Amino acid sequence: MSNVLETMRSRYTTKHYAGEAVPAEKLETLLEVLRLSPTSVNGQASKFFVAEGAEARAKLIPALMDFNQERCEKCGALIVCAVPEDYDEAQFARVFEQEIKDGRYEGLPSVEGMDAGRRHFVNMHKNRGDLVAWETHQSYIAMGMLLYAAAELGVDSTALEGVEFDKMDEILGLREKGLRSVWAVALGKRAPNDSNAARPKSRLPMETVVTRLG
Repeated sequence: MSNVLETMRSRYTTKHYAGEAVPAEKLETLLEVLRLSPTSVNGQASKFFVAEGAEARAKLIPALMDFNQERCEKCGALIVCAVPEDYDEAQFARVFEQEIKDGRYEGLPSVEGMDAGRRHFVNMHKNRGDLVAWETHQSYIAMGMLLYAAAELGVDSTALEGVEFDKMDEILGLREKGLRSVWAVALGKRAPNDSNAARPKSRLPMETVVTRLG
């Protein structure tokens, strides 16, 4: 059985990659982790775009600030997450029909109430004008799971800051699809000279970040 804390203590943000592909089986596992990640009201709004080959990754470089460009060139895969600008009727139907197909409501007296509950929360955020922000918050759950799962599989990773998301949207044609990019993660194998791998992890002490309420 894996040691959760050992994984967390050894995982680090990779600064330099070795230019090797992510093994296909491991990449498929990580994509399945993204698919299985939880979302509020099971909304499943996030879309994931995967650039594996050098040519596909090169197309994304103009959306990255200079310090990220080598990472994009040398990583094994770059995953971009996007969320919709609207949660439309087609998505409501898609999720509800899949839930029924997967047997989530077997034995329940009323399945319509589940759909109504999802609609209530989605429409609440629409009315507040913060739907995209809410969906983005949900997508970061998937990012966290991706980073942890990658470490478990021995795949190095970098959650990228320094992304020009408007440019990323343009490159991927996301706005035409009603989507906005919100985060990007590089995956691959660390370079032998990646000095960040040898630096000790630095975190504030437990009593600084955790308040026990009883």
